[in-house]
Formats: sequence, C-alpha cells, structure tokens
Amino acid sequence: MMRTVKARLRQGYRTNRFPKENPKLSSRYTGLPALDSGACTACGACEEVCPTEAISTSLAPLGFTLDLGRCIFCGACENACGQGAIAFSGNFRMGATDRKGLVLGGDTSMRIERLREEMLRCFGHAMKIRVVSAGGCGACEADVNVLETIGFDLSRFGISITASPRHSDALVVTGPVSGNMELALKKTWDAMPEPKFVIAVGACAISGGIYRGMPEVRDGAGSTLPVALFIPGCPPHPLSILNALLSLLDRMPNGRGA
Repeated sequence: MMRTVKARLRQGYRTNRFPKENPKLSSRYTGLPALDSGACTACGACEEVCPTEAISTSLAPLGFTLDLGRCIFCGACENACGQGAIAFSGNFRMGATDRKGLVLGGDTSMRIERLREEMLRCFGHAMKIRVVSAGGCGACEADVNVLETIGFDLSRFGISITASPRHSDALVVTGPVSGNMELALKKTWDAMPEPKFVIAVGACAISGGIYRGMPEVRDGAGSTLPVALFIPGCPPHPLSILNALLSLLDRMPNGRGA
C-alpha cells in the first residue's frame, strides 16, 4: 500500500488542466484553418488538390469556402496556395450543432449551442455515451477512447463511455456508415432511452470523408440518424472532442468553446 502511495506522489498530477488551461500541443498539429478571402485569386490550385472536394473557390475574389465536415486536414491546400489564402492554425476548438456552421466562409458561423434546458437537467452532471464504429478506420475511435485515460480523465466531468445502448444518453458515431453497419446503427439508436442525441465524430461520420459518394457507404451518420453535434477532423484531436462535449453541456468556463 505504501509503495503505491509513494509512486503516486512521485508521479504527481498527470491529468491536463483543460478547460481551465489550454494544454500545449505539438507544433505539427494541424488545427482550425484560417481563410483570407482577400488573398484568394481563384486560381483553383487548392480546389484541385483537395482529396475530398472540401474547397470551393467559385465565390472568389469576393470569398471562398472550406467545408470542415469534408476536410481531412491534410494541408495540401495550404501548400498549393501561393497567396497564403489558407493557413492551418493550432486551434483545436472546432465543432457545430448546425452542419452549415462547418462551412468556413459561408453565411452560418461555427457555433455549438448548448442542449435544451430539459436535456441539460438530465445530462448536465452525468452522461453516458455509446460509441459505434460504423466502418471507421480506428483513428477517430482511438481519440474518443483516449479521453478515458489519465491524461484527460473524462469521468471528472461526469461523462463516461458505456457498452450498452440501453444505458446511453448519447450515441457517438465514427466512420462513414457502411452498408453493413447501417442496420446495427439504427438498432443501437432504437435501443437507447429518451431523451437521446447523436454526435458525429470525424469527417467520415459527418460527410463520408474520403469515402463520400461510394456505393458501399451512406456518407455519414446524418443519412441515417438525426445528428445534434458535428466534430470535424481526421481524426479530431481528443481536445476537440472534449471541448465540443463540454460546450454542448454548457460546462465551459466563461462560455468558451467553438
């Protein structure tokens, strides 16, 4: 027993201090892109190299758009643009309750609206989520699961992952929703008690990602279920997921969030 106590004291506090403090991320992290419409010359170079057709320059020089719901954050557009009209930042705060809000340069701002008051009363201090990998590669699933490790300690916010849909309040969907997983996804949703909601994590779950338009997939969770929260990325950083969850539950200090 004393050996365990000594080891714990030696290790110190290992959980990051988010949301009170922003942990320092790697300089290689590719976060929220910034668009400079004034610098865009509508040359189409960024649009041409984008593997998921997330960029449209049809509005340039007045403006252009980048759909975070399709973006896989590969950075090819930033490298292709000689004018510096696209630059990826280290900002991990991304997410929206309105799918249109993920379109940067569009007419809807990216914003996470908190849950309805009656749902906050149910989930404000305790919420269980069921994760379904609907044809995902495992990356988004890994970044959801890592939230339960000591570095993030999801349970300190009263949020935990459960194996049973009958004990779940929220359904987290990853992957493009393959045809083979569509029925399983619907059955999971039907088994969950009311009130309940769906969270689409990652480009595949939002739009189909790099698999969009293929006959074997359903182009994301929205084609099968009503999605209440969209968290972009390929995969999203664990902090992006945590930030979005806390914003949805109105648990961010000073109302900070996406």
